[in-house]
Amino acid sequence: MKKANMAASTNGNLDISASIAVILNEKLCTEHLQILKTFTCSLRDKEYRDAVEEEAFSGISKVLSRLYDELQAASSEDEDLESVPLLLQLISECFRAQRNACVQSTRNQNLLRELGVIDVSLKLLNFLQTKTWESKDTIFEPLRCGIQFLGNLAVGNQMCKDEIWRLSYPTLLLQLLSTDDEKAVNYASMVLHTCLNEAKVEEMSEPQNIQLALRVMELCRTQPDLDWTVLIATQHFLQSSALVESMYCGMSHHDRVTLLELIFAQLKEEDSEECGIPPDVARFLASSFQEGCGAVLTLATGSASSDEVLQEALTVISLLDVLCEMTSDLKQFMFLQNHPDLLVTTVELLEQVHAIGKASKNIFSSAQNFSSFSGDGDASSQSPVISFKAHLIRLIGNLCHNNPNNQNKVRELEGMPLILDNCNIDSNNPFISQWAIFTIRNLLEHNVQNQEVVAALERHGTADYSALRELGFLVEERDGSLLLKTVRKDS
Repeated sequence: MKKANMAASTNGNLDISASIAVILNEKLCTEHLQILKTFTCSLRDKEYRDAVEEEAFSGISKVLSRLYDELQAASSEDEDLESVPLLLQLISECFRAQRNACVQSTRNQNLLRELGVIDVSLKLLNFLQTKTWESKDTIFEPLRCGIQFLGNLAVGNQMCKDEIWRLSYPTLLLQLLSTDDEKAVNYASMVLHTCLNEAKVEEMSEPQNIQLALRVMELCRTQPDLDWTVLIATQHFLQSSALVESMYCGMSHHDRVTLLELIFAQLKEEDSEECGIPPDVARFLASSFQEGCGAVLTLATGSASSDEVLQEALTVISLLDVLCEMTSDLKQFMFLQNHPDLLVTTVELLEQVHAIGKASKNIFSSAQNFSSFSGDGDASSQSPVISFKAHLIRLIGNLCHNNPNNQNKVRELEGMPLILDNCNIDSNNPFISQWAIFTIRNLLEHNVQNQEVVAALERHGTADYSALRELGFLVEERDGSLLLKTVRKDS
């Protein structure tokens, strides 16, 4: 029985090789398209794929080269374009055949690479991208099939990955990620993800190559349903501090917010302490927050008249969210407690925001308008600074956790009365009172000087604890220490 199957396979190989040879020697027609479709269909069968001789693949490679030459000729200004639709169909079918041949077959992947199919395929994809067509829709099918072929060719085959990268990076990959067809873009993202490794990611951080990375991040923002671009960003980009810094410096504020949202999601989703984000990324983001945090103040004055200014402020808000998450007892980022002047910058910004909110009615003013909140505490308001002041207080609390130097620094900056003044419920800052209590606890813990300051504030009527009492908390002095206690209410 095996001999019969082997004989049938041999005859099939001879037949298809002969049929493909006919395509090379005749004027192209629809019958040739049918030959290619038959070959494509046969390659779905694993036993057939494993038995196909090199001659058949060599024939397909030569057909593809002929189609490339004829498409170039037919597309010139002096030629009739009637043959183009058939040429595009034949190209699509060659790509499909090659795509099917690569499924779970390292042997066929290597054969196609050795026959130079990658080079001619990429030349065709480049020509399809750069040529001006009467109807762009006509090129989408060959584009999709060609990119799918590259994807299948690269899977599990490092030599093919490296060859695709060498011939397509960065120009052609950028072109493919910029096409008007969403499916083609998705397939191109898959190819890029498959080819990437640590060395290639570092190569992308170089100034002459950064546009490809920026395009990926732009797609994360504009087409968030494309899973491959998000995977590229989270599994590769965020693990390179050099690339993150290069991208951030070259991005629009819109895309910076997207990058920061992906970092935030990565921090939230990881159960372990190792989330893959390097310490240098945290340092860079902390410095970026310090340098640009003043932009958020423009939201109170109404000077944020342009979208660019608004987006700059939103970037600051996103940076704060990330820093809060990084310092929420994630051990690999707690070195941020000692980041130069980060605590000072945060306390001073809280002081400015608080003062602006008290000076007049504006976006930073406290409010008790709880009609804008749903039952689960989410704000329906679109104000960009919802919870901003609360998160500033949260970051101060994080930076002071078990850190006597920072506890003392907040006292020296006169930040303790400021935080106590934010224990009131504020609909513009959900949970601000809880974060204020958390921060006061961190400031008082094992710090006698801070405890004495708070005690003195109450004795002189400077600190108002009524808000704390309303929330069910009591500041109690015991053996020279101040404690935050839960008030037991009698039934």
